[in-house]
Amino acid sequence: MSTDMQLYCVASLLRRGHSLDQFSTGLALLGVALGLAPWWQGIYNPWVLTIGCALLLLGAVQKYWAFRVAFDADLFQRMADSPSTLSDRTQALDQALAGLGLQAAKRGDRPWPERSRSALTLLRRQAMVLGAQLLLTLGGLLASPWWTI
Repeated sequence: MSTDMQLYCVASLLRRGHSLDQFSTGLALLGVALGLAPWWQGIYNPWVLTIGCALLLLGAVQKYWAFRVAFDADLFQRMADSPSTLSDRTQALDQALAGLGLQAAKRGDRPWPERSRSALTLLRRQAMVLGAQLLLTLGGLLASPWWTI
């Protein structure tokens, strides 16, 4: 597979992080609703408040990974779309990232397969945090008092 096609594939996979981010946002908002709902009813339930805060915190962590994944998706797409040679694009990218303080200058000579693996690792981290949010939501719902008869 050509390097340009690999860059397109990685960019496409990284763009799937947007869907994960939207789902996580919904779970974080659910956490806010769960945390505040008992107070609106005049009831203080520390368990529900803890679950709500944890969902919100996990949502913030997921937002960080979503930002990183979206940034990488844009960079990979730009690298694949550029008409110049890959080595020229890579050098320009590394200089720009180093100039902005986003990458150490010594990490600039990494091959694209390694960069791709690193970017996909960020997507996996985003998905893992979303999975933790989902498990916490399901666990909280199943442990809630309205499920007992």
